[in-house]
Amino acid sequence: MHNLTLYIECFFNPSPYTTKPSFISSALILMKLAMASLSYFFIVVTLFIIPFFGCCANAQLSPNFYARTCPSLPTIVRNAMSQAVAREARMGASILRLFFHDCFVNGCDASILLDDTATFTGEKNAFPNQNSVRGFEVIDTIKTRVEAACNATVSCADILALASRDGVVLLGGTSWTVALGRRDARTASQSDANNQLPSPFDNLATLISSFAAKGLTASDLTVLSGGHTIGQSQCLLFKTRIYNETNIDPGFATTRKTTCPASGGDTNLAPFDITPTRFDNNYYKALVARRGLLHSDQELFNSGSQDALVRTYSNNAVAFSRDFAAAMAKMSAISPLTGTNGEIRKNCRLVN
Repeated sequence: MHNLTLYIECFFNPSPYTTKPSFISSALILMKLAMASLSYFFIVVTLFIIPFFGCCANAQLSPNFYARTCPSLPTIVRNAMSQAVAREARMGASILRLFFHDCFVNGCDASILLDDTATFTGEKNAFPNQNSVRGFEVIDTIKTRVEAACNATVSCADILALASRDGVVLLGGTSWTVALGRRDARTASQSDANNQLPSPFDNLATLISSFAAKGLTASDLTVLSGGHTIGQSQCLLFKTRIYNETNIDPGFATTRKTTCPASGGDTNLAPFDITPTRFDNNYYKALVARRGLLHSDQELFNSGSQDALVRTYSNNAVAFSRDFAAAMAKMSAISPLTGTNGEIRKNCRLVN
């Protein structure tokens, strides 16, 4: 830009101590002026284009993704979840867990919703999911209503993301902004579900590693585990803890044994904390009192790196709610399919 100014001054304001430029020298100056102008033009255009494409490359999910194409979506999901939770309060926890199990296996792409067929084996019958994850019918109901309002527009993955947030809110939890624009997977992997989902029998180091593989920190692990403040677990998953482990409150173990015998009763349910249908911080209070239901729960408070954070959340429900909302927003952005990847399923259980 400095050179361009210099050429202009030289041509139009020649020094009084020099002779007037000849025709040839004037032509040379004009050529230099044109070249400088052209260079300046390309610099300006480049500076404009690079940020533009950088912005678009990162602009994947947005809270307003369906603002024009399906403005009634949030209301449809919220109303359906209100009805589902009114019928069975546990459903809020079930949908939250369904979303977690979806996101942890190759991203939040609704792959967990796909049914097995004669030629396709999905994730529903993977060990962590079989006879365990639930709420598929609720998602089916929401999808049917959404399709009636906005045909072939909204993905099952986005419906599940919204439903999980609304389930938490309906049970007294804090809300968070759900970014939208995910598309649905055309495939699923039972082996990945078996290998990538954290186990209720994992120790702290393994849990931290599992979350790190998804771009989540140890603090994210601890706060997202707080989702266990709602819902229940099957006896099979905590039987070893209440009969064999020592870092457990004896009275709590005795109480749990009444509905979880040493032999049999594997599908009997027990709550994670004393308020299983209210989203609060009692889960962390239970951990501090050595009343964590699952082995993996108590690992968060067992003389390890997460003890201080667990104690903070046990004393500060506001901090837990704030951090849980932020961690859910982070988790819901794990490897989404966007743009032309995947599809918008017409039926959440089947590929188009």
